[in-house]
Amino acid sequence: MVPWWLVLPGLAVAVGVHLLAPLAGGWYAFTDWNGVGTPTAVGFDNFREIFGSAGTRTALFNTLKLAAFFVVIVNVLGLAMALAVNRVLKTRNFLRSIFFLPVAMSSLAIAFIWQYIFQFAGPLNQFLGAIGLESWQRAWLADPDWSIWTVLVVLIWQYAGLAMVLYLAGLQTIPDELLEAAEVDGASALRRFRKIVFPLLAPALTVSVTLMLVQGLRVFDQVLALTGGGPAGASETLSTLMWKETFVNGRFGYGAALALILTLLVGALSLTQAAVLRRRERRI
Repeated sequence: MVPWWLVLPGLAVAVGVHLLAPLAGGWYAFTDWNGVGTPTAVGFDNFREIFGSAGTRTALFNTLKLAAFFVVIVNVLGLAMALAVNRVLKTRNFLRSIFFLPVAMSSLAIAFIWQYIFQFAGPLNQFLGAIGLESWQRAWLADPDWSIWTVLVVLIWQYAGLAMVLYLAGLQTIPDELLEAAEVDGASALRRFRKIVFPLLAPALTVSVTLMLVQGLRVFDQVLALTGGGPAGASETLSTLMWKETFVNGRFGYGAALALILTLLVGALSLTQAAVLRRRERRI
């Protein structure tokens, strides 16, 4: 019994942080709490206001759009990088470290660096002007048509290295004998990838897609630092909207309702796609 008694303090903290706190937040979602006074139950009023708000619908659409493009592009790029630095290059260990370095950096620091790059007088527009593409110059962060895509660029730049590492781990489990036998039988590099490498990467694909989907749905730091959700809500996401309603407008109950919706959205989508990919693994 002694080990169990030693575990109890840490277990109590874990339960309080990971279970009781979210449950309390879920309860506040059904109140009008402003963070100071006594909360009053308002039923589903917060949720009716959320789903009736054009701004919230825009934030939801931006969240889903950003997550979808992020998951697809970062996994394709990560897989390509993993294949490139798997075994052939002599500098593969150095390149792996360079590609993974952004993952270990602060998201806010990265966002502020890219904010400088995307400024109207920043390096990107200067480069476009230097090569004769002045017509491409624009205020990237202040343009409603481009602000959300600047966030996507930063996300991909930061997390492509993580996808690369996950796929590298999967590539290391593929026996060289399989690939060598296929090559001796006359299979081209593309055919070897389609018939051997990609199917055997199914577990790595499941993990990578799941992690990237969760990251894409709950993106916050990059949006807040780059655009603040603007201009006019063009790059607003559920996370940034939740932060503004809670800590800027003092509507803690409304913010808790947004947080509950985001939690359910992340859980439902990630579990669904993980189940689909796991089923694919079993078929393989």
